[in-house]
Amino acid sequence: MKSTDSGRRSAVITGGLLIAGLVTGIFSVVPVIDGADYLVKASTTEHQVLIGAFFQLLMVASYVGIPISMYPILSKHNRGLALGSVAFGIIAGVFIIIGVIILLLLLTLSHEFAKVGALNDSYFQTLGGLLREGRDLVNHVATTLAFVLAMFLFNCIFYQTKLVPRWLSFSGLIGSTLSILASLLFMIRFIGLDTAYMMLNVPIAVQQLVLAIWLILKGFNRAKQNSVPN
Repeated sequence: MKSTDSGRRSAVITGGLLIAGLVTGIFSVVPVIDGADYLVKASTTEHQVLIGAFFQLLMVASYVGIPISMYPILSKHNRGLALGSVAFGIIAGVFIIIGVIILLLLLTLSHEFAKVGALNDSYFQTLGGLLREGRDLVNHVATTLAFVLAMFLFNCIFYQTKLVPRWLSFSGLIGSTLSILASLLFMIRFIGLDTAYMMLNVPIAVQQLVLAIWLILKGFNRAKQNSVPN
């Protein structure tokens, strides 16, 4: 009974963190930074940048917490994959923090640009371009790859053990693969942050939401949860 209770608690926490990750991800978007006149507008809409940075920091708790909250259950079935999932979750959290630092540097650059006006315009444009490029690579390649790999690993365990229905874990494996493909294609500049990129990431977002709802409402399969392979 005690093991079942802890599994139920772990499932609810994981489901809550999955939803929190989706919500904070949406609110962490900062459109002004992606605009052509970001050097001018970032400082005048500082609150938007700071709100985005705040929600991006909150994502750390979700990205790191999801594999950690599932580790006690998943490690009983495949310790190696469970540890790998936790490791990739922590790596994703580190990259999120780096992304926040770059975002705040862009805000500082915008403030400095506002002070000097058109003087040294090319310098600010070059530095700003490098920072934006670095932020895109950190957010959409490094962070995404790390977290999606964490999801891929725990969905592998789900598929092997049937802790959740196989259709749900299989859709997670497919969605993770498509998201990894999107990040790699963006990294080599085959696609941009466009419709193709978004469409490749939709399946994993949908699976993440459905998995969250399933874990909160139904939890892990109790029979499989308590059966430890020899």
